[in-house]
Amino acid sequence: MPYIVLGLSCLVALADYIIKIFVINNLKPISSLVVIPGLFSLTYVENRGAAFGMLSDARWVFILFTIVVIVLMVYFLFTKRIESKLFNISAILIIGGGIGNLIDRIFYGYVVDYLSISFFPPVCNFADYCITIGAGLMVIYLMFFSDFMSKKDNNNE
Repeated sequence: MPYIVLGLSCLVALADYIIKIFVINNLKPISSLVVIPGLFSLTYVENRGAAFGMLSDARWVFILFTIVVIVLMVYFLFTKRIESKLFNISAILIIGGGIGNLIDRIFYGYVVDYLSISFFPPVCNFADYCITIGAGLMVIYLMFFSDFMSKKDNNNE
């Protein structure tokens, strides 16, 4: 199962890469395109920081952090052999999205963002949404479907 998760993670990263190449070639020259007036537009942004552009001078911190998270996720995939679909879906999204944004940071020095929703101010990208949804699913898995939250300290019983 870990190999399937990694393969699907690579497909997520590839999808992100293809979308970003399309965005760079077609959206960057025009900057913005309204899709649904007042609700949704495609807006080219070069994000050199984290969410909302925070820590814009910390490129290598983000690169190292992303690598550590991906390595830890892969480690857990192979050592814990967790068979939960929820865990595996969250791992696919987190690893794939992480690789997608990691590629941008390494090769461009910034992350290409393009999805702009009126009620959610930051411009994001496919990889950002994959990471966010994957992290949310991971929290749900850890809280409700794993023994992570129920482990008791044997010394206090």
